[in-house]
Amino acid sequence: MDWKELEKMTIVKIREEALKHEIKSVHGKSKAQLMDELASALVIEKPHVHFAEKVVHSKGELKHKIRELKGERHKAIAAHDHKALHDIRRQIHKMKRQIKKIETKAAAKTSA
Repeated sequence: MDWKELEKMTIVKIREEALKHEIKSVHGKSKAQLMDELASALVIEKPHVHFAEKVVHSKGELKHKIRELKGERHKAIAAHDHKALHDIRRQIHKMKRQIKKIETKAAAKTSA
């Protein structure tokens, strides 16, 4: 059995396999968690995922990227490149929305 076969299996079949290999609390876990534990029990290596661009997850990294985009925005304004300017502004807007989501999640965690 390899990782591809595990991905194709339903959650019910993965639970049955996990029970065969004596993995505890099978019914309280998601498919991804069960796949990871079953893969480690069966010594199956998880394939690596390659990203073309670095995925930004933290607020500080997003702010840094926004600062870089603002520099590009000024260059696009000076060059009168309206298409590039539009694309850059949309990217900045999208990143600001991501920051807003991160802040609301953090506020929800602290209030709970």
